[in-house]
Amino acid sequence: MKKVKNIALVCCRLGSKGLKQKNLKLFCGKPILFWLNKNLKKSRIFDEIVLSTDSTRIKKIGIEYGMIIPGLRPKRLSKDNSDVFETHKYIFKKL
Repeated sequence: MKKVKNIALVCCRLGSKGLKQKNLKLFCGKPILFWLNKNLKKSRIFDEIVLSTDSTRIKKIGIEYGMIIPGLRPKRLSKDNSDVFETHKYIFKKL
């Protein structure tokens, strides 16, 4: 029987209402995405960490930290009011 993989899906868009481009901001000298990725790995729960983003800059950071990026997410699925289920469906189709 094939082992089922536990996949962490991180949705990280460029836009933000409160703090402009918050996902690119540095915290203790590292992008916020670094800390999220580090703790997901440290948990040892997930076999793979998949990053969904609409930004080539965020994608570059994700690649640097070994995240799987199935491609850039379309703008229609990268708004603060985008349907999370449609977003997940899109990402899983890309995988």
